[in-house]
Amino acid sequence: MNADEAAALLGHAAGFDNRQPSVAAAQAWAAALPDVPFDQDARDAVATYYTTPPQNPNERLWILPHHVRTLRTKIRSARLENFQYEPLPDETVAEYLARYRGQVQAIASGRIAAPTGRSALEGGPSREFMAELEARGWEGNREVPGDEDDEPAAELVDTVRRSGPLGVVCPMCAAEIGFPCKSSHATKKHPLGRPLAKPHTARIRAASGEAQQTPEERAAEEARIRAASARALARMQADNQIPDAEIVEEAS
Repeated sequence: MNADEAAALLGHAAGFDNRQPSVAAAQAWAAALPDVPFDQDARDAVATYYTTPPQNPNERLWILPHHVRTLRTKIRSARLENFQYEPLPDETVAEYLARYRGQVQAIASGRIAAPTGRSALEGGPSREFMAELEARGWEGNREVPGDEDDEPAAELVDTVRRSGPLGVVCPMCAAEIGFPCKSSHATKKHPLGRPLAKPHTARIRAASGEAQQTPEERAAEEARIRAASARALARMQADNQIPDAEIVEEAS
């Protein structure tokens, strides 16, 4: 939105709040909304703002640039409420991203009519029907697979994995795929361990396909880290150590 378009938007707002648009105000609004186009959604955002009564009846409504940005986003997001992308067979990741973004942009902008129907939830069989089947010896989905059914369970695992260290289970703290690593120290806020900003080194190795350290190598690395920490602590204590002052008695 440039200064001329911002001036037009301020003129639209003046019809609601009787403000006096100026060149300085138009330039300021253009600087606050450089990535927001002056379209019908922006005008509708102004109208939406002034059709909502204030919490305090004595308060005067006065729209600001952030109101336009927020309400315009809500208007566009509402059109996507029932949107569901239908993938094409054998499409690549690049084709999926291009089609998905194109459809989202077209529906959010209103160029394509938003989906009006919501997928209906399909209910399961009734309790009476299940009782009739079980009376005839069919166990149906009442069976709970045990630990020995590893192969069927493996087939249900999602084949889409995150890239990077979060795409594998951490061999150090057993953090699951998609979840950050956690420390071994439990706190009141994090009884299972505090989430770490960086994954464990073992998880990074596992994600990159490198060989894991043996227990002896891991113990040697931990000993090296402890020794380095002890040396750093000793240096800090030496730097902060202040010698006791000597008391000199004056000769009588």
